[in-house]
Amino acid sequence: MPLEHAEAVWLTEDHVFSLTELAEISGLAESELRELVDYGAVTPIDADASPWVFSGKCLLTVRTACRLRVGFDLEPHGVALMVTLLARIQELEAAVCDLRAQLPERR
Repeated sequence: MPLEHAEAVWLTEDHVFSLTELAEISGLAESELRELVDYGAVTPIDADASPWVFSGKCLLTVRTACRLRVGFDLEPHGVALMVTLLARIQELEAAVCDLRAQLPERR
C-alpha cells in the first residue's frame, strides 16, 4: 500500500516500507539507501529477498542519515559511519542505564 502524502499514518516498528517508500519519506534517494545497506548502516528485513522491505525502525535511522548528509555535507560512507556510531552510542547508553539500575541504592 503506497503512502499518500495527504493522509496521516501512524507508523510503528511493525510497519514495513519498500525501498521506494522509504526513499520518499526519508528524503534520501534510492541509490543512497542502497549504499547505506551496502555499508551496513541500514538492514532490510531480508537482505536476500527481492524487492527489499524495511521495518519501521529503519525510518528513524534513514531520517537521521538524511539530516547528517545535508547538515554536514557527508558522502554516503561518512553518513553510514556516523549512523553506525550513533546507534552504538545508544546501545552503550542503554547498557549503562541497565547497569546503574542494578546498583544498590546509595544513601
